Amino acid sequence: MAPRPIYEQIVAQVIYGVAGGAVEVGALIPSVRELAETLLVHPNTVARAVQELEREGVVTARRGKGMEVTPGAPAACRAKRRSLLQHKIRAALREAVASGLAPEEIQQLVEGALAETNGKRRK
Repeated sequence: MAPRPIYEQIVAQVIYGVAGGAVEVGALIPSVRELAETLLVHPNTVARAVQELEREGVVTARRGKGMEVTPGAPAACRAKRRSLLQHKIRAALREAVASGLAPEEIQQLVEGALAETNGKRRK
């Protein structure tokens, strides 16, 4: 599997943050320059991520303030997060099937991983 471009990783992290409530409506995201310095990436990479987020309606420009999370962002981000995760799950299932595992074995693996993850989350 090819690594995801950095701008897509930034977009996904913002989407997950908004969907999970860690980034609230009206919150200002760091400037392109600040975020590029923090993440140690080229400002054009961050600018591309911000453009994507703006196109998807997650953020909007506020004159003199920066980029602000829109009121519709949480619902849009929850739907996008679900789509992103569904894509990853399908890819993992395709790989499991291609490796020759029986459906019952795959189901056991998924249920075991989910139980383990939920158990770790509660601690």
